[in-house]
Amino acid sequence: MKVKAVTCFPVHPGWRKNWVYVKVETDDGVVGWGEAYSQYDRDRAVTAHVEELGRYLIGRDPFQIKHFTQIAFDDYAQRRGSLEFYSAVSGIETAMWDICGKALNQPVYNLLGGPVRDKIRVYANGWYYKMTSAKDYAKAAEKVVKDGFDAIKMDPVTGPWRNHISREQEDYSVEILGTVRKAVGPNVDILLDLHRRLAPMHAIRLADRYAEFNPYYFEEPCMWENVDALAEIRAKISLPVVTGEAIYAKAGVRPVLDAMAADILNVDIASVGGILEMKEIAAMAEPHYVAMSPHNYNSTVLGLAATVQASALMPNFIITEYFLPFVELGDEVSPNQLKPTNGYIPIPTAPGLGVDINEDALIKNAGKPFPLRKLRLPADEGP
Repeated sequence: MKVKAVTCFPVHPGWRKNWVYVKVETDDGVVGWGEAYSQYDRDRAVTAHVEELGRYLIGRDPFQIKHFTQIAFDDYAQRRGSLEFYSAVSGIETAMWDICGKALNQPVYNLLGGPVRDKIRVYANGWYYKMTSAKDYAKAAEKVVKDGFDAIKMDPVTGPWRNHISREQEDYSVEILGTVRKAVGPNVDILLDLHRRLAPMHAIRLADRYAEFNPYYFEEPCMWENVDALAEIRAKISLPVVTGEAIYAKAGVRPVLDAMAADILNVDIASVGGILEMKEIAAMAEPHYVAMSPHNYNSTVLGLAATVQASALMPNFIITEYFLPFVELGDEVSPNQLKPTNGYIPIPTAPGLGVDINEDALIKNAGKPFPLRKLRLPADEGP
């Protein structure tokens, strides 16, 4: 069996970003699907990387996954990585695993040691987008909980992403969190995402103020590249610290573990290097008593399916991400996309990733540019 074609499908879900799907075809007729991570305005760059790297997969054995991802970094990229590069590798790698599972009539997790659990806990995200008041947050959170989720993620800090925020922003974020906690009650886990925005002085002060509302964890209080700052935050607060969504490959994780800078890693299957890379990172984290909560700002079809396969293999897995605004198009794209019941997704038993793709739906919803965002000017910046 040899790879004969690699095709990229940008898909427009109508919310925030285009998905980037990867199709790998073999001369035996087995087809694998994967998803590459994308962001606002960066999907065309990711697609270009998939197309360029995909040329080097033609004629290769799709079972030689580890070797291909190694030469992709060593020879193709000449050991210079980036978000776009690792996203492309991830999408292709996942599609190769899908092929292997289908060829052997086994789910991917059975090819990598077998599952350690039979269901995957998820938290809801995407529900608070463009909320304008604490009451709006509370009403939206109540609805998500009524829909069956017992864990939700939110970013309580409003305004642009800057290292330093005003006392008013701090106070308002505490009000938002308190209002949401009151609305959902004490038994719903609230995960806090700070999106790498804060200097340690703000992160530490906010974590202390948030603690009375019993958040599940405190994600990305600052940029991970300053590992010392992240470690300082972790040492001074009581909330579990999470980092990893902007880290690519095992080499990026090592300094975080060495510095004891995080309690939980949230690397993303579609940008960290794929299923095997995430499994290996989880194994690195395990002896450090660091848990895994995979980031999954991807579709609820392929990105989620790959995350579920990897999560089934991790003894130190705790919870992963489920983006509500992507579910509707996911139903059109896949007749059997994975869905949670009471906050859990049963691991699939079908071969490969366990989901089927309607290629006509991808073509019908082809990727397209989003309207320009309003990026700030000097006059928009505060004192």
